[in-house]
Amino acid sequence: MLDARATLSPADAQTLVPELDALLARATEALRARVGGGRIDSAALETEQHAAHALSWLATYVESLKQLSAWAGRLGEGFGEIEALILQIGFGEYLTQIAGGIPMSQTEFARLSDLGIDWQPSDAARAAMGGNSPQARARLVALMQDNVGRATVGATGLDEDLEMIRDQFRRYADDRVIPNAHEWHLKDELIPMEVINELAELGVFGLTIPEEFGGLGLSKASMVVVSEELSRGYIGVGSLGTRSEIAAELILVGGTPEQKEQWLPKLASGEILPTAVFTEPNTGSDLGSLRTRAVRTEEGWEITGNKTWITHAARTHVMTLLARTEPDTTDWRGLSMFLAEKTPGTDADPFPTPGMTGGEIEVLGYRGMKEYELGFDGFKVKAENLLGGQPGQGFKQLMQTFESARIQTAARAVGVAQSALELGMQYAIDRKQFGKSLIEFPRVADKLALTAVEIMIARQLTYHSAWQKDHDKRCDLEAGMAKLLGARVAWAAADNALQIHGGNGFALEYTISRVLCDARILNIFEGAAEIQAQVIARRLLG
Repeated sequence: MLDARATLSPADAQTLVPELDALLARATEALRARVGGGRIDSAALETEQHAAHALSWLATYVESLKQLSAWAGRLGEGFGEIEALILQIGFGEYLTQIAGGIPMSQTEFARLSDLGIDWQPSDAARAAMGGNSPQARARLVALMQDNVGRATVGATGLDEDLEMIRDQFRRYADDRVIPNAHEWHLKDELIPMEVINELAELGVFGLTIPEEFGGLGLSKASMVVVSEELSRGYIGVGSLGTRSEIAAELILVGGTPEQKEQWLPKLASGEILPTAVFTEPNTGSDLGSLRTRAVRTEEGWEITGNKTWITHAARTHVMTLLARTEPDTTDWRGLSMFLAEKTPGTDADPFPTPGMTGGEIEVLGYRGMKEYELGFDGFKVKAENLLGGQPGQGFKQLMQTFESARIQTAARAVGVAQSALELGMQYAIDRKQFGKSLIEFPRVADKLALTAVEIMIARQLTYHSAWQKDHDKRCDLEAGMAKLLGARVAWAAADNALQIHGGNGFALEYTISRVLCDARILNIFEGAAEIQAQVIARRLLG
């Protein structure tokens, strides 16, 4: 048996949290002094953007280690050798990166010197840094091989009900999604309606909608588990529920009683499929500068303008559409949200509704729902379909949904990363080179071990965000961190798994080629990594 040198207990990990909190507090104060002190100067913050984003990544790492420590402490008798190795490797690697540089991208690093501070780790922290040893990584991979086929590497710490939900959707993904997903991708096909109908029967579209409106009334944590497992099968299938989640959240937080009664039961049952219509060709993440306009008429509203990167637009029934209802405004004020009804299209006529046209955007991955550009020219919306009944509330309504959307995106990222890990590990076991399996080579094993550890870290950060949301706590910061880290972990997992495949990973016939393409979008949608880091920094600086 390999000597894994397990030295970090859950109690030891917990004792490091105050030191990390103090480091983050010093970094925050140091940057705050450079960007205006008590009141943040926007121009100064932009000048200091690299440092601001470094602070965001530092805060994300601190929160990640806190949640990894909390996870280990909750497990009790479930804290076995695999969990001990994940804890010590995770702390060892992330503490070392905090001291030396956190990768924000392939070429950009967040260093404490960027923030004008240094850190002299305590003896306990230095000891923990040694936990990511070659012996520990090798032992973890050996145990992973003994547990091939498990839902996760290590206990998740979820309760029995959530684990039952995970098991149900893992089996569904294994049986109905994974055998078909790569063909859907290669042929650039829409996910079959048969699958969508099955997801509706399983309750996916009404998972978190209250029972009084026809949903299951389950927690955001259940939504995370379902999204994770379906995305492990195929991110397109895992993302189908996102459309309904966004639409339902908008209606729940901003809709009138009549709108809730009319729309929520249909969303929950899958009778209607929604799509989110926010982004415009020249705005990207700057939603406040939208130009699409809605003009009041005797019958309702007429919408004119262009939208882009609209997912699953053709065969949906309703659009949550953001448009400017006050023409004299030039920022987020004056925007309104509409529940814009449309007729689902066909392959021959994807956009049959009068007043709207559209064309497909061909993409590398994330193909199962397709992306579209849309044009509106006098497109009619009923008066009663203005969300909330009052104009000018659209941006506020949208901001209220971002917590759930980012939690869900973090869950999708964890699922994609898990898929990459499973593909990379199976290939490393099966593929023989120089007389032995690839997994026996330390650099290959290291990739798998560190991927498994980072997946657990991202998973626990995502679960924590969902827990916060379920307990009515503000969690925009935690959700943003989960999305920021999860997207990077998914990309790293896919890239490393493809590297393990070697030249075969570059062949379209191998599934990992799709997973790599699918993973890449996670750093872009629901807030690009740079935008996400900026939002986190603003919250930290207050």
